Amino acid sequence: MTRPEWEALCDGCGKCCLNKLEDEDTGQVALTNVACRLLDDQTCQCSQYPIRHNFVPECIVLSPDNMEQNLYWMPETCAYKLMWNGHPLPDWHPLKTGDPESVHKAGVSMRGRTVPEFEVDDEEWEDHIIEEPI
Repeated sequence: MTRPEWEALCDGCGKCCLNKLEDEDTGQVALTNVACRLLDDQTCQCSQYPIRHNFVPECIVLSPDNMEQNLYWMPETCAYKLMWNGHPLPDWHPLKTGDPESVHKAGVSMRGRTVPEFEVDDEEWEDHIIEEPI
């Protein structure tokens, strides 16, 4: 798979850009609606994608080489996770519909549902946990 083909698997939901909480005892990860400072809440895209590591050095670049170690925190509807686990893409996925808005029309994205991380203290993230799948 070429890099552009790999990138095309992203459905544009914005969930990978949400801050997560990991339970130290169980290792379970909960998504919050607290978004990375670079997430554009309306497009569900990174506002600085090509240079995001200048601002968020810990931002993960998914690849086939690191999927196994990142599956535990990835959203349930993530195309990368679905494909890795041998599941088909959902009917609303832009690669199936040909429409990048289909993820939003299906109500699966975070469009209009996030709060920027600079508006929420770390201690309050628990108050922003969301249930998956959306």
